[in-house]
Amino acid sequence: MTTPPQTDIETNTRHDEKMKKIKAARDRMMAEKVDKKGLVIVHTGKGKGKSSSAFGMAMRCVGHDMKVGVVQFIKGGWETGEARLLAKFPDLCEFHAMGAGFTWETQNRAQDVAMARTAWDKACEMMRDPSFAMVILDELNIVLRYDFLPLDDVLAVLADKLPDQHIVITGRNAPDALIEAADLVTEMTLIKHPFREQGIKAQIGVEF
Repeated sequence: MTTPPQTDIETNTRHDEKMKKIKAARDRMMAEKVDKKGLVIVHTGKGKGKSSSAFGMAMRCVGHDMKVGVVQFIKGGWETGEARLLAKFPDLCEFHAMGAGFTWETQNRAQDVAMARTAWDKACEMMRDPSFAMVILDELNIVLRYDFLPLDDVLAVLADKLPDQHIVITGRNAPDALIEAADLVTEMTLIKHPFREQGIKAQIGVEF
């Protein structure tokens, strides 16, 4: 067996010592943390992946036998892969696509407002139900951006949510007040997109 050069031994030793210090610091930090808390989670930004990330968490919950509720505020007519997959677990996922499509397609603000209110009522019903470990409010940020729902009403419900329940909110242009109220906020940044760069439409398995 060939003996490693002395420089490699020294590099490995320094690395191992550094990792020991990092682990000790992490252990001290973790000892001070709270084990469990229901979170308000916001996925926003112009980049792709906001709803996809939320549905990834839904599938994670289902994998742990935790019940999930989903309300889609904009999408309604689309047959998405997420909806088809989660429909296979009716005891663990309640899925409501309650939108009429994007606002530039409906061109009917009165209808959009009425449907947003109906969807919000369903969301509130699930958020009051302790059997739901997670409730996903897909594209709620778009509804708030166009003032289809009063932001203060939404913030009041979130402030009074069940202590162990996770609420996940998606959509571009999350209001500053919602970002401030949330526990976890992720902004998806657009760098390149095939629709803009190559004129490629939304594809099955990628976008829906």
